[in-house]
Amino acid sequence: MRIDLHCHSTASDGTDTPAELVRNAAAAGLDVVALTDHDTTRGYAEAIAALPEGLTLVTGAELSCRVDGISMHLLAYLFDPEEPGLLAERELVRDDRVPRAQGMVAKLNGLGVPVTWERVERIAAGGSVGRPHVATALVELGVVPTVGDAFTEEWLADGGRAFVEKHETDPFEAIRLVKGAGGVAVFAHPAAAKRGRTVPESVIAELAAAGLDGLEVDHMDHDADARARLRGLAEELGLLVTGSSDYHGSRKTVSLGACTTDPEVYGEITRRATGAFPVPGTGGA
Repeated sequence: MRIDLHCHSTASDGTDTPAELVRNAAAAGLDVVALTDHDTTRGYAEAIAALPEGLTLVTGAELSCRVDGISMHLLAYLFDPEEPGLLAERELVRDDRVPRAQGMVAKLNGLGVPVTWERVERIAAGGSVGRPHVATALVELGVVPTVGDAFTEEWLADGGRAFVEKHETDPFEAIRLVKGAGGVAVFAHPAAAKRGRTVPESVIAELAAAGLDGLEVDHMDHDADARARLRGLAEELGLLVTGSSDYHGSRKTVSLGACTTDPEVYGEITRRATGAFPVPGTGGA
């Protein structure tokens, strides 16, 4: 059983539509795929309508958080998308994305880069706009060769020359909201140091005490040493260990199913969740 619990669509910063994502997941031989767009559930209906027979969809979202000045992401699975508290916080974060991206465009213009807001809007195509859309604009303009090369101090990395902060949820509050909506909370790519500063293990321990369910250990941004360290930490703290591709379509080179989650861990996630249930495919169009 092959399970990928972290994927993005055009509802945020992926390049596959939700329908394309589930069809591609089935073609890649996955049995379970999670749709975890940034701070939005807008892709659910399209993904469910297109869900092929034999593939199960886990609904979720990747929540933008910040603790002690460090940006981090929290994967929330199988929560009630209409629960008022979590819905209001997601909307607050999402609504701040547009002025933030516009601020990055302004900073890039000040650095002599002729990127326009219209170009970024076209790339986002109605999705929840984020740094990857601005990064893609830089690739189109020939400023950097790849999206990943835009995430440096020279350009869009945390603290970089064109970086602009946005509203991000305190992760302790995010965990409380996810739990209140019947969901399961997993810390996404916690050792991805190339993205910027990482959260100390002491804070991860505090998050575990506050109800964090797991750590995303097997991820393209974690080398073997990081994975071994995180597995040990998860065992020490009694946390679940997940693995995922963090698939973004053509925006990144990683493939669906590049990293996967153990079926027993997936079973435990579904047992803990009370806000929603995995959706089995019935042969969608």
